[in-house]
Amino acid sequence: MSANLNLTADERAELFGDFNPDGHAAEAEQRWGGTQAWTDSMRRTSTFTKEDWKRFMGEAAEIANRMAEAMRAGAPADGDLAMDLAEEHRAHITRWCYDCSYEIHRGLGDLYVTDPRFTTIFDRTAPGLAAYFQAAITANATRHNA
Repeated sequence: MSANLNLTADERAELFGDFNPDGHAAEAEQRWGGTQAWTDSMRRTSTFTKEDWKRFMGEAAEIANRMAEAMRAGAPADGDLAMDLAEEHRAHITRWCYDCSYEIHRGLGDLYVTDPRFTTIFDRTAPGLAAYFQAAITANATRHNA
């Protein structure tokens, strides 16, 4: 299964560098292929232009950078600032990819600390960010499901 990106090889290299979305698509399909989130994500992202991918990735990086700033400033992961950023992250996924429920978002947060590939990506921004992000996502989901 291809990641179904409507990009040239040069655009893929420019946007994703060494990361190959196709290399992870089969694993993702195996895990989530039968879900509505998977179907919606494949439908939406297949229409993304290079500029859409830049905006999507830029917004995600900006949220992660602000989360890292909160962490470095000593804001608690279960405090309003971090939880609000987690909520912004959830809304970002919903806007661009699929309806990201609090349950799904909690599962993503868990992946950030249990899958070294995710941990590495977040911790490149700031050491410990994956765990902080996960804690903020969990606290935010609890806040909204309470």
